[in-house]
Amino acid sequence: MDKFISLQDAVNKVKDGMTIMVGGFLTSGGPNNIMDALVKSGVKNLTIISNDGAYPEKGHGQLIANHQVKKIITSYIGSNPVAIDQMNAKELEIEFSPQGTLVERIRAYGAGLGGVLTPTGLGTVVELGKQVINVDGKNYLLETPLKADIAFIGASVCDKSGNLYYKGTTKNFNPIMAMAAEVVIVEAEELVETGSIIPENVHTPAILIDHIYIK
Repeated sequence: MDKFISLQDAVNKVKDGMTIMVGGFLTSGGPNNIMDALVKSGVKNLTIISNDGAYPEKGHGQLIANHQVKKIITSYIGSNPVAIDQMNAKELEIEFSPQGTLVERIRAYGAGLGGVLTPTGLGTVVELGKQVINVDGKNYLLETPLKADIAFIGASVCDKSGNLYYKGTTKNFNPIMAMAAEVVIVEAEELVETGSIIPENVHTPAILIDHIYIK
């Protein structure tokens, strides 16, 4: 199966109102070229699931600045003052999820779990509207799984089958998000022959990757 697509083809898969996951940590290791192109596409009413709000001029933060996002599920928006302004003006819905909880909610969907139990957020605004479950005399919040229509992830090296390797901390959210979307599109920095990545360095197996864009 030929998984290679153009930048425009990747962008065309995103429709108004979709939920997308965006890998990376403050754009490090993220699919930044695809995000640039999405801004130009004019797609709107998106829900974004990402670690952060990126920056107003970089990454998916541009989508927020351009009013193409209706909601973001994230752990942090402090790097994007436009997102803060939109939140205060009630133009952008923000669901804050503590970073560890956010990762586990994404992982839960990929693992087929009905949710995760965590004490993080008890007694805070994070608890509002959530079910509290008592296990052996201790209370936990039930955090539900997160999934997306499309996950856009970044990779350092991709082979022709779609096996991925992430250098250093660029690994961050990418392999988890590759397990939690209907369609997974990777933006890779380097393309190598299948078999060039030794098995123990395959961080995301090809079976999880639907489309490959080489920047």
